[in-house]
Amino acid sequence: MAEVHRAIIVGGGPAGMVAGLLFARAGVPVAILEKHADFLRDFRGDTVHPSTLELFNEIGLLGELLKEPHAAIDTMTLNLLGGRYTIATMKHLPVAAPFVAMMPQWDLLDFIAGQGRRYPTFDLRMSTEATGLTYDDTGRVSGVTLASGGTLPARLVIAADGRRSVLRDAAELPLEDLGAPMDVLWFRIPVPAGMDMSDVALGTIDKGGMVVAIPRGDYWQCAQIIEKGGFASIEARGIAAFRARIVEIAPGLAAGIGAIRSFDDVKLLSVALDRLTRWSRPGLLAIGDAAHAMSPVGGVGINLAVQDAVATANILAAPLAAGRDPDPLLAAVQERRWKPTTRMQAIQRFAHQRVIEPMLRGEITRVPFAVRLLDAIPLLRRIPGHILGLGFDRQHVQSPLAKEFS
Repeated sequence: MAEVHRAIIVGGGPAGMVAGLLFARAGVPVAILEKHADFLRDFRGDTVHPSTLELFNEIGLLGELLKEPHAAIDTMTLNLLGGRYTIATMKHLPVAAPFVAMMPQWDLLDFIAGQGRRYPTFDLRMSTEATGLTYDDTGRVSGVTLASGGTLPARLVIAADGRRSVLRDAAELPLEDLGAPMDVLWFRIPVPAGMDMSDVALGTIDKGGMVVAIPRGDYWQCAQIIEKGGFASIEARGIAAFRARIVEIAPGLAAGIGAIRSFDDVKLLSVALDRLTRWSRPGLLAIGDAAHAMSPVGGVGINLAVQDAVATANILAAPLAAGRDPDPLLAAVQERRWKPTTRMQAIQRFAHQRVIEPMLRGEITRVPFAVRLLDAIPLLRRIPGHILGLGFDRQHVQSPLAKEFS
């Protein structure tokens, strides 16, 4: 008879890996299934906000995490219509690391995997793709089917398989699409020798365009915000026109723009803003992007996903470790995370409507009053800094550390 795991987590992104680590340290036998052979995929979110760093601090891992390659950003600046404006600061936040760690996601995930392997109940299975669900005679989810054939049974399946979640579709969970007016083009631009990376703002908005440049040591991971469905027309105009447009918006990238040789060097991210109105059914729980896809606005996606993972462990780890039925507790995860998720999505929708859409239409012709006010009054910058840095109703680690590991 096949072993029945207490929990199977499908998806080795931030939500799945953090949930797996917290379950394992609580003594829950957990298998994390990641369909790829490694975590080394570019053009994934890099922003690890203070709320997430504080969670690692709470379990004694912050110092080790910050040994990983990263850049610390505690002040947010924006180039807008030729001027530079300071719009947020996190220096005042009451946490051990009051800054955003710009850390390649593969380094973050490799770090979590390494910490998880310290616990014998942590079973990370790379190159293992879940394709669907299995059910018992009552219709309760009882495990997953695998691309390699066969099944894996589990007491609880956690769908953390991203915004195109196979499992949430298989479970027929109801999805509400909030719409998004843009897509994102990701690409790398090398930093010329002797150039200070701070010479290029994290975000630059000019008439009809926006470019984000995330510092990664010897290159910028860049993003151009484009109109939803607009990539085909950009490709039709050719790579030279694309390079010229990037330099027009962000002149500081000119020296390295030649590294973009063709559209093979440009990756399209189709932006979604959506949420499940019900995150669970008996035997299954969806978290992270599988439960609520976030816009890139504010770079908060990783942190919302990790907060979900912590709430999941806080509510479910001890009962699962004790062998109790998790089903009566599944709705409590959504209840705890619903308000902070919908509030952040409301802010993102507001930004879509008031900033992104007018920018894409070329209608931003003057610096908004709010931006000028934040730049003029440093104390006010703490407000957006607090929202971006800590979010709403942030979680603290309350899941137990099993006695044998203490």
